Amino acid sequence: MSTIQNPILKGFNPDPSICRVGDDYYIATSTFEWFPGVQIHHSKDLKNWKLVARPLNRISQLNMKGIPDSCGVWAPCLTYDKGVFYLVYTNVKSFDGVWKDTPNYMVTTTDILGEWSEPIYLSSRGFDGSLFHDPNGKKWYVSMLVDHRNGKFFGGIEMQEYDPIQKRLVGKVHYITKGTDLGLTEGPHLYKRGTYYYIVLAEGGTEYGHAMSIGRSTSIFGPYEFHPENPFISAAEAKNNVLQKAGHGDLVETQNGDWYTVFLVGRPLTTHGNCTLGRETAIEEVVWSAGWPWLKCGGRIPRQRIPMPKLMEHVFDDPIEKVEFNNGSIPIDFQSLRIPVSPDWCDLTARKGFLRLYGKESLTSLHNQSLLARRIQDFHVVVSTELEFHPTNIHHMAGLVFYYNAGHYHYACVTSNSDGSKKFLSVISSDNYKMSFQDELEDITAYGTIVLRGEMNRDQLQFHYSTDGMDFRPMGQVLDASILSDDHVRNGRSRYRPAFTGSFVGMCCQDLEMNAHHADFKWFAYKEINDQ
Repeated sequence: MSTIQNPILKGFNPDPSICRVGDDYYIATSTFEWFPGVQIHHSKDLKNWKLVARPLNRISQLNMKGIPDSCGVWAPCLTYDKGVFYLVYTNVKSFDGVWKDTPNYMVTTTDILGEWSEPIYLSSRGFDGSLFHDPNGKKWYVSMLVDHRNGKFFGGIEMQEYDPIQKRLVGKVHYITKGTDLGLTEGPHLYKRGTYYYIVLAEGGTEYGHAMSIGRSTSIFGPYEFHPENPFISAAEAKNNVLQKAGHGDLVETQNGDWYTVFLVGRPLTTHGNCTLGRETAIEEVVWSAGWPWLKCGGRIPRQRIPMPKLMEHVFDDPIEKVEFNNGSIPIDFQSLRIPVSPDWCDLTARKGFLRLYGKESLTSLHNQSLLARRIQDFHVVVSTELEFHPTNIHHMAGLVFYYNAGHYHYACVTSNSDGSKKFLSVISSDNYKMSFQDELEDITAYGTIVLRGEMNRDQLQFHYSTDGMDFRPMGQVLDASILSDDHVRNGRSRYRPAFTGSFVGMCCQDLEMNAHHADFKWFAYKEINDQ
């Protein structure tokens, strides 16, 4: 029997919102500080998925310059009604202390692969907003409420009508549920099935106590009673399960009347350890009994494999492992930090057959970084790139970076001495902003081009370099790759800060003197090593 392997969206793809239109399925996931905002994957069979769109691709839709790490786009909600796709999202501006700046917006389109509208401002009362199209014709905006008075700021779930003519929220704000005793209630989605309205919630926090709860009511305004075996999904009681942190999900009905749920999971390197791939998206079968949804497998613990749905399998082409920068476009897998790709820092036309990055600010910057990266989606990867770079002082750097956030990364770079007479290779690491440098620099003054390679195998990362593209030498010592994880970042801080993304790898260039010196990258290769 053909099966689906979980997770279905590997690497940093959390907070899934699923939408079916005819025979097509779409999942939207959070992107936080990475631009463009929101990833949309497409499938015909719920097994094979392809990244097809990132709708928030203009500053007018998503201005993130200066936002803290792991802020930006949280928990998008993708829905469809009468020929129109609706995308609700939060652009979190700050999250320190009890005050949260969480404006919520909505964009629309009739072509999910085309351009999306300018944003409609909805509210800043909370985050994780969603839109429910009631069969009676009304539309409701639902979100968690930020309540700075209660110490933990999770104030329950509220709802307000959305008027598509006026393009704004109207009428009374209805408080519909505080959630369950699991607490930390967020990520609401509403559904109507039969005589009941159902509400799905993310609860228990985003770590190893995470869960997905379900309530129901005959009135959309409540009161909501909760599932007799709540939580509906959680791995909190199964610490050795491969899929951990299960929660924050959505439900979908197939064209055949079968039901499935998608939800986020994490795959730790060790029991309740660090999840370097970030929070990923998984799927499970759902059946209905006594007016409640249940996992078809029984219990609440997600499986690594589930049976294939009664849908025709639709396989997409394998992704290209080596990207040559000679066709005038950047693959959709790549994203930038906070700002859109533009010719003033990322140019495919300045030199034929090369991607030119103009050096900008440091890797700790929250504003203008010249960095282009993609998700790491397997525990064992080999990544390499060829670059030509002529630094003239110590403020010029360019190379290959394995990145989690502004305080956590490993960077193999080409740089210079003070007067530019010598060119060196160096490895720079940052762990909670504590910097460490390779003791001995490799002198590469005689070479014009260099190939940098990094091999990340679970919690270990080793850089190599080559001057001819064939013979590689190690750079520095084996590095701790487990620092590139939510878990490590949260555990290393004296006070709470958001840490919700995952590990990336990419090309970058810094000019800390004039923000102008450039590096040319000829190609970029990403290969997953199947160790199973």
